[in-house]
Amino acid sequence: MLFLKTIILTGGGTAGHVTPNLALIPHLQQEGYRVLYIGTQDGMEKGLIEKTGIPYYSVSTGKLRRYMSKENFTDAFKVVKGIAQAKALIKKLKPDIVFSKGGFVAVPVIIGAKLNGVPVIAHESDLTPGLANKIAMPFAKVVCTTFPETVKYIPDGKGINTGSPIRDELFKGDRQKGLEICGFNNEKPVLMMMGGSLGSQKINKVLREDIDRILEKYQFVHICGKGNIADIQKTGYRQFEYLSEELTHVLAAADCVISRAGSNSISEFLALKKPMLLIPLSANASRGDQILNAESFEKQGFAIVLKEEEMNDESLFKNIDELFLKKETLKAAMDKSHMTNGVENVCEIIRKYS
Repeated sequence: MLFLKTIILTGGGTAGHVTPNLALIPHLQQEGYRVLYIGTQDGMEKGLIEKTGIPYYSVSTGKLRRYMSKENFTDAFKVVKGIAQAKALIKKLKPDIVFSKGGFVAVPVIIGAKLNGVPVIAHESDLTPGLANKIAMPFAKVVCTTFPETVKYIPDGKGINTGSPIRDELFKGDRQKGLEICGFNNEKPVLMMMGGSLGSQKINKVLREDIDRILEKYQFVHICGKGNIADIQKTGYRQFEYLSEELTHVLAAADCVISRAGSNSISEFLALKKPMLLIPLSANASRGDQILNAESFEKQGFAIVLKEEEMNDESLFKNIDELFLKKETLKAAMDKSHMTNGVENVCEIIRKYS
């Protein structure tokens, strides 16, 4: 195949830093780009990208921390090593452009691109920029954003609100197939819990403590994260560690969703018009980005929010009932939303600078 241009995608650490790139890949290939990927040697992005057949390359990286740690010293050397590796790799691969979805691995790749004179486009998922993207901003031509509010945090007029790229396959789910995968029927509504690629042990625990009361009114599909399957066998309750190809059908079967408030997941739920109960990570366990994401969606009428600190079996069950009671109102707000699939918006910027 004759390629018109070459693009390197980067991003990793969590599924949220990879899935938007997965959404872009088929569209970029259709436009004639040779698509390559740079990630970490043992990060989850490697397995996800290698399934697509895209050539995958790895560089060294270290975790970027806001707090004092002796590992900050050793990880700094890993980042410097990664920059040298990325610089040499990019010089060899000769891309026309680099697109970064964030995560720690993106930092050496973005700097390596800049050292080779290759233009960089970055994407920020959360309402306020994360540390990796703050470091990357001076090296980027444009920083795309999921939330309109984020543009004001991007310096030098580089911010452009594009929305988040959504995978095409998510729109092709079959509700009946999803019910069959879960062993469900059409007699009760379906509640889905999706706690991110690593799951959420706190939410898992509270949900399971109240499982009998939940199953009196709802069927419950529980995506609980790797290693978090519990020894519970009940009619109307189905657990999965993680779903890949089957996710689109299970999502189609879900009437409402309980989730953390990671930007990419909630953007997908918005695109699919799934009413959400969001339980963001507390400020004690994160930089507070999920709290801001959840507040934005609540303000726009897409979701109801339960603070993790206020979560117990009573408050969670009450909010589940409220979610189903308000689901049509939430859907109506989503129908009016301008936060649409960002694939074409991002591709347009990539075309402009490559």
